Amino acid sequence: MAPTPGGALRSSLCRHLFFYLLVLCFFCDACKKVALKVPFHLQADTFVGRVNLEECLKSADLIHSSDPDFRILEDGSVYTTKNIGLSSEGRTFAILLSDSQKQEQKKIEIALLAPEKKIPMKRHAKDKTLKRTKRRWAPIPCSIMENSLGPFPQQIQQIQSDSAQNYTIYYSISGPGVDKEPFNLFYIERDTGDIFCTRAVDRETYDSFQITGYATTPDGYSTDLPLPLLIKVEDDNDNAPCFEDMITFNVIENCRVGTSVGKVVATDRDEPDTLHTRLKYTILKQIPENPKHFAIHPDTGVITTILTPDREACPTYILHVEARDMAGQSFGLSSTATLTIDIRDENDNAPTFRKTSYVTEVEENRINVEILRMDVEDKDLPNTPHSRAKYIILKGNENGQFQITTDPNTNAGILHVVKPLDYEAAHQIILQVGVVNEAEFSKGTSSRGITTCTTSVIVNVKDTDEGPECQPPVTVISSKDGMVAGKEIRGYTARDPETHSNEGLMYQKLKDEDNWFQINEKTGNLVTTKVLDRESPFVKNDQYNVTVLAVDKVGRSCTGTLVVRLEDENDNSPIIKKNVTICRHGDEVGMIEAVDHDGPTNGPPFKFTLDNQSSKLWTIQKKSDTSALIHPKEGLKSDFYSVFLRVEDRHGLGQVSHLKVKLCDCTLPSDCKMIPGRLREVSPSNIHLGKWAILAMVLGSALLLCVLFTCFCVTTKKTVQKCFPEDIAQQNLIVSNTEAPGEEVMEANIRLPTQTTNICEPVICSGTLGGQGTKTGGQQSFEMVKGYTLESTKSGGHQTLESYKGSGQGLVDTGRYAYTDWHSFTQPRLGEESIRGHTLIKN
Repeated sequence: MAPTPGGALRSSLCRHLFFYLLVLCFFCDACKKVALKVPFHLQADTFVGRVNLEECLKSADLIHSSDPDFRILEDGSVYTTKNIGLSSEGRTFAILLSDSQKQEQKKIEIALLAPEKKIPMKRHAKDKTLKRTKRRWAPIPCSIMENSLGPFPQQIQQIQSDSAQNYTIYYSISGPGVDKEPFNLFYIERDTGDIFCTRAVDRETYDSFQITGYATTPDGYSTDLPLPLLIKVEDDNDNAPCFEDMITFNVIENCRVGTSVGKVVATDRDEPDTLHTRLKYTILKQIPENPKHFAIHPDTGVITTILTPDREACPTYILHVEARDMAGQSFGLSSTATLTIDIRDENDNAPTFRKTSYVTEVEENRINVEILRMDVEDKDLPNTPHSRAKYIILKGNENGQFQITTDPNTNAGILHVVKPLDYEAAHQIILQVGVVNEAEFSKGTSSRGITTCTTSVIVNVKDTDEGPECQPPVTVISSKDGMVAGKEIRGYTARDPETHSNEGLMYQKLKDEDNWFQINEKTGNLVTTKVLDRESPFVKNDQYNVTVLAVDKVGRSCTGTLVVRLEDENDNSPIIKKNVTICRHGDEVGMIEAVDHDGPTNGPPFKFTLDNQSSKLWTIQKKSDTSALIHPKEGLKSDFYSVFLRVEDRHGLGQVSHLKVKLCDCTLPSDCKMIPGRLREVSPSNIHLGKWAILAMVLGSALLLCVLFTCFCVTTKKTVQKCFPEDIAQQNLIVSNTEAPGEEVMEANIRLPTQTTNICEPVICSGTLGGQGTKTGGQQSFEMVKGYTLESTKSGGHQTLESYKGSGQGLVDTGRYAYTDWHSFTQPRLGEESIRGHTLIKN
């Protein structure tokens, strides 16, 4: 293939440059020589190796190659510029380094070594056995170029064993790229040990391969240990920098020069810390183009301001930013990004009125009416606190008759009349109105002399025929507490503003809560209809309010309030607020509290005094102006008591109060569980029994007598009941053969007790059949248990059978009496009791 004319010219220039550099080499200091082992054939733009330039000259600003077939990058990477074939002797060239400032030059000699070709040797048959000896079998550095164009298979390395000098050695490899993913990327010639690459490799996918080499004899004997071999993939600049999708920054307006706006970041997938990933940033374009407001740091990507931005001039800027690798060299890969910079608003513009003065008019006595709208302009961002207006009336509104607000939709100022204007008082009012923003002005605005904008408003008041005026709206008069009905007091008076008099006005009463007054329609004076009572619930703070309506002839009206202030009179006595509970196990004292509905001048201090009856059981001691302590005297039992005491105010007005006191066995009053019953210390003069109470007492007494009489009759009947006592030893019963006790019954047949006891003791009768006590021939026997007595109803004295029989009768056994004596003793008395019971029941 014949070369082109352009190629010939380029070759001629390269030869001249090479000659110049070769001459320059004689005047340079040489650094350490570097040897690079490469294959016999090198393609154009093939990575040969990397040289550490900083070890030779750190401050080199000019890097050249003495051989035009090679180019040197800033990081020391060596690339071919065309296809090169090496002989077995290899090839050498120099890298020339120079520092123009220090006038210093150095060179690095590079030796390219081609692989050696060796003839494989076979092991002789006479060598029956092999012994493994220590031989040179060390890993050799190896690398392949990313995205190599071939031709493939491409030799990348050769491994050899010293055993090959004496024996036939077969070489093999295993690991990633061979028998692991990615499969069949590498293979080795069995006899020579040359390792070949079969296709291109992407470094971003596989940055290196760790494979293992083996040396064995034909019969499988390993002459050396396995050889670890690292194959590194040299990076090719095949990835351009990449930005984020959307980039938006913002910065406040009027910021200082040099303020940081933001930082753009681009990423590069190539090998880090190489020229392939060393990025440079550049602003390609700014919209709008002029003036230039922003700059970008080429290494960090930080964007800063170089001119103070103004939002009102331009609210948004668009920048086109480029990131280029290879340290920004023209042959580096690049990408661009579009970023937006928004300028944040600050309150640096004051609102201004569109007019310097305004004129308006309004009728007098009109209220809550809009009379004027004022428009303003503000350059700041609309609908924000920086532009929303706030209006202030600076002068002319001392009486508070005007109010100004802001229309939220138009930002205009709306002037209202909130209190009625009086044409007779002022025909014209001049207001000075100012406007500011809701937000305060920024700090930088004060240096520019921004002030509050003002305007003047002339308000003309139109005269109208007015209705009555109720001025002042509240009138206060004084009256005595307790004023009787029918008294006339001064009322509320309105006036006509046109005539300045109250003639022709009519008055009506709108509000009078307790209906205390009647109103004179012509004069407005009030006449009492009730006694004025300061203690009425309708009186608040000694004041009673009456609302009055004044109406003129055409029906226009006004309202006013008449406040009647009642002067306190001492017409209420102090009263006790609540009853008292006294605990014996506590302080054994109760507190009495009193209250007076009169004012302070007719109220406490109070005086507490017990009446004569209560002072015998209680003592009282003053505690404060409105309270006293009551103590029970010794020996007073726990019960409910009624205590009478007199309470007087400071002027001696008082009354006797009835205090209920509960004296209880407790520690705290809340622990007292006494049930209310009869009160002690009831004064006879204050308690009277009614007819129903007397009737109840009589009926109760009669019922009690009936019950007692019934018990007596039952007891008497049981006494005469026939009894059949058992015949027990030592029993005092006589067996009688008669049918019934007759006159032949002896005194010994009946035994009565000689000892007298209470009549309430029961009479016991016992009897049995059989033995001595059995009834024979109808004979009966009786025995009276000791303790039975009778009371005489006639004489009222206590009488027994002994007294009845008489002491003159001589008896052998004083405990036995004749039946006739018993019969004579009991029958008259039973008759008397029967008559008495009948009389009680009748009554």
